[in-house]
Amino acid sequence: MIGWFEIPVSDMSRAKKFYETVFKVEIQEVDFGGMLMGWFPNHNDGHGATGTLIKQESYIPSQEGTLVYFMCEDVQNELDRIEDAGGKIYQPKTKISDEHGFMGAFIDTEGNRVALHSSK
Repeated sequence: MIGWFEIPVSDMSRAKKFYETVFKVEIQEVDFGGMLMGWFPNHNDGHGATGTLIKQESYIPSQEGTLVYFMCEDVQNELDRIEDAGGKIYQPKTKISDEHGFMGAFIDTEGNRVALHSSK
């Protein structure tokens, strides 16, 4: 039921570099009259929602807000890139169950808590 997500940032360049490094993707930066957005790639044939990094005065990075899960082939791949990219591992790769796979979580360069999920 998720159609879109927005991750608040204080420094768009820093956040964009962090997410591009961790996920090995290119983020498209767009300015909507002072609201700066960094769009994650849209995989039209894939599952899940897409979203954006967002810099605007009413968006404040936080570890207490909604938790977004990024789908991965293997959570450990992305976790291995977190610290070198400037983030901090919040929860190491953890088995949820045989049926539901694995998860991990990190704090990004902006102070947001973000999660990862994979089946292996």
